[in-house]
Amino acid sequence: MNAPMNNVVLEDVRSMVSEAEWQARVDLAACYRLMPMFGMSDLVYNHITLRVPGDEERILINPFGFMYEEVTASSLITINLEGDVILNPNEDYGVNRAGYVIHSAVHGARHDVGCVIHTHSRAGMAVSALKCGLLPLTQTAMRFCGSITYHDYEGPAVDLDERARLVADLGQGDAMILRNHGLLVAAPNVAEAFNKMYWLEMACKAQVDAMSCNTELNMPDPAVVEKTVHLYKPETRRPYGLMEWPAMLRMLDRRDKSYRD
Repeated sequence: MNAPMNNVVLEDVRSMVSEAEWQARVDLAACYRLMPMFGMSDLVYNHITLRVPGDEERILINPFGFMYEEVTASSLITINLEGDVILNPNEDYGVNRAGYVIHSAVHGARHDVGCVIHTHSRAGMAVSALKCGLLPLTQTAMRFCGSITYHDYEGPAVDLDERARLVADLGQGDAMILRNHGLLVAAPNVAEAFNKMYWLEMACKAQVDAMSCNTELNMPDPAVVEKTVHLYKPETRRPYGLMEWPAMLRMLDRRDKSYRD
């Protein structure tokens, strides 16, 4: 195990990592900045993790205590899948154990997953509390039909024993509802992960809005749902998020480029 490097001057981080890792840090910091813009942050809690390019054992995670809008490429912490800190440029901040437990479980079991996003959004928590789960009420929700998985609530995610059950429930899926808790998505990269979480959140919002109207819901024909699911598969059209990501970065750059620092 490498010894942790703490109290690193933020300006020095770029010189300490590869160009591929630096770009990964910029993308991850951008994702952190985007989440509160779309109502998907939870004060200093929750996490987005990204595997260090070319390294199966190391992931990048936010400093526990930072608001999402404060995260920068240089401030991200590098940990291994055992939770050991490899590089922490932040003198007074560490890593939230709950973030390590959930995210390291997915990264450790799924080598196809580069990025994991977990949220406690209002709509996501609401749907996580519904016995029916996510319904195919909208075209957006149909994107997840047949692939959404569920994990029963076991209390705050600090128990290492829960990791095996969480991974088993996720299986080979890429989106999961943690019952009475929140949402989780897994994807090969930041761009696809953000896009997936954005649309899962939108599907949850639409369902909560529709169900709150206290009138009969119009459920689509199962054959139409099946057709829509097929059309939304990445192999049918394209991996969603890759085309959109440069536009998201341009939007951030017009507002504040400090995430790149």
